[in-house]
Amino acid sequence: MVASVTQPAGIILAGGLATRMGGGDKGLRDLAGRPLLAHVIDRLAPQVRAIAINANGPPARLAGFGLPVVADSVPGWPGPLAGLLAGMDWAAEQGCQTVLIVPADTPFLPRDLAMRLQSATGPHGAAYAATRRGGTVHAHPVCGLWPVLLRDDLRRAITGGMRRVRDWAAAQEAGQALFDATPIDPFFNINTPEDLARAETLLGRG
Repeated sequence: MVASVTQPAGIILAGGLATRMGGGDKGLRDLAGRPLLAHVIDRLAPQVRAIAINANGPPARLAGFGLPVVADSVPGWPGPLAGLLAGMDWAAEQGCQTVLIVPADTPFLPRDLAMRLQSATGPHGAAYAATRRGGTVHAHPVCGLWPVLLRDDLRRAITGGMRRVRDWAAAQEAGQALFDATPIDPFFNINTPEDLARAETLLGRG
């Protein structure tokens, strides 16, 4: 995809505590000889105008990726919504109208994620991903496209106690882009050492 001013900014949410993997930065865990975060960057970069990493703490530990690191602007570790807000603020500084957020632990992201989300936006210009396996649909609201014009509304929502991206998506009547989960779920996220081993196997199969 050729970069243009109509492309979204990309934000990789890397602020999780990775408690089920022993703590630390999950995105720095090795997957097939490279940091997990590097796989996500490879998938996202062709689809967006610019990328930043949302993470708290010393940014130097992520310097090797050569990307801006933006911290939450809301205190108290309120979760991924705070990362989305930080991403919206950063995207606005880049002159982007929308921001595409994805987690740092999803190495199989669709290569047409941005395009599909742009085609599925709801009345307020927002959309998130979902997968279908058989007759079951699973929502992945942390993989979504959001207009930066909603950032003041989001700031108020977080201050008012909202914490779940799913609730924010419902409040904004976000559209849903549906992806097939076979043979592999493109939003498979790595939460445990067992998940990491499975991802290694899937990468080995191409």
